[in-house]
Amino acid sequence: MRTVIQRVTSASVSIEGEVVGQIGKGMMLLLGICPEDTTADADWLVGKISKLRIFDDANGVMNLSLMDIGGEALVVSQFTLMASYRKGNRPSYIRAASPDVAIPLYEYFVRQLGLALGRDIPTGRFGADMQVALTNDGPVTITMDSKNPE
Repeated sequence: MRTVIQRVTSASVSIEGEVVGQIGKGMMLLLGICPEDTTADADWLVGKISKLRIFDDANGVMNLSLMDIGGEALVVSQFTLMASYRKGNRPSYIRAASPDVAIPLYEYFVRQLGLALGRDIPTGRFGADMQVALTNDGPVTITMDSKNPE
């Protein structure tokens, strides 16, 4: 499972011109799922993301987590995170999980993140053509891969 985490002052996702999810201060999360991913991958990511200290404290030091600031999270499915670009110039997405694997894991991730943060988590719509708007704060952008925990 891969994610791109962006610290934001605001973010939203729209489908056909209608905003379906939006947040204020917090994290915009793009989530990619591969066929080998399990709930253990989701649990690991949720644990890291909810406690990731990327928000400024009173001294301007990135020392606070999403939980500490009561921040929000917006999760958008992003199969292109699983792109293989080794051969040629056109990415292959064969490493992305099929919807029958990805949708339950995506929904599980969102539920677990909501439980960790004690709030509902707005999302996009799996498989839809979505437009994402955000104001990256910093900018701060971090990638995580549950198969390569650093």
